[in-house]
Amino acid sequence: MTEKPIQRAVLFADVCDSTAIYETIGDAKALAMINRLFRLLDEEVAANGGVTVKNMGDGIVCQFGMADAALRACCGMQEAATRLGGLKIKIGYTYGPVVLKGADVFGDTVNVCARLVSLANPAQVLTTQQGVEALSPGLRGRCRELYATKVRGRNTQVSVWEVLWKTDPDVTKVDDTMPDADGVRWVLKLSIGGESYIVDQDQAVRIGRDASNDIVVATEHASRLHARIFSRDEHFVLADQSSNGTFLMVDGAAREVRLRRGEALLGERGWIGLGKTAARHGGHVLRYRIERRS
Repeated sequence: MTEKPIQRAVLFADVCDSTAIYETIGDAKALAMINRLFRLLDEEVAANGGVTVKNMGDGIVCQFGMADAALRACCGMQEAATRLGGLKIKIGYTYGPVVLKGADVFGDTVNVCARLVSLANPAQVLTTQQGVEALSPGLRGRCRELYATKVRGRNTQVSVWEVLWKTDPDVTKVDDTMPDADGVRWVLKLSIGGESYIVDQDQAVRIGRDASNDIVVATEHASRLHARIFSRDEHFVLADQSSNGTFLMVDGAAREVRLRRGEALLGERGWIGLGKTAARHGGHVLRYRIERRS
């Protein structure tokens, strides 16, 4: 008998830079610190009527009956991580149909949530338009729209929103009324191993060794989710999320930049190396070029 989907809010929370933490302070201390954080996160889930579905080592998956409860849990989790200190978390949550098997959740809503948490920065909470629309009117004001992105396996884009979780956030209002300069639109062209990819300004892509990425780079030096590229203020931004770093060599620049959990604007053209210098061309290097959209 086929399971009937029901509506749930799904929440993913991941510890940022867990590999570096283990390397820096040692396995025993890092594990104790992360376990303390997870206990605090579990308390926030329970306090808001949710259920912790699973613990994945450096992250947890939760589900709630109502979107309001998930948002309050997100805010409480980030506040708990701030009080604990030493660790940061990133969170993604959304609301939609899921298939329940016991306490576990499956389906497109879960896949979208996994994508959200991969896009989030440290100490950030991301949700979707569906997640915002499911909130009570008083809580919708704590969310602001960011951009649209594609999710693997879906034909339509997902509208990504940020939850302003701080009690009194000092946040600049986003002005989305300004048109593109002179009406010009740009695309990013990436190529590797004979394959080419085009990224528009309203898209974001994940790059890494795992098959779930938008661009798969099958090299031992690449992390499973190594880096992502997205648009910000009409520029393309490269963000490293790896263990070995991401190397950026812009055409005409005097030196190569190595990103370690950092970001950099892409110049007009150049090379991106996953885990090794981009100067040594090989299977770990992507060629890129920004062009006017035809």
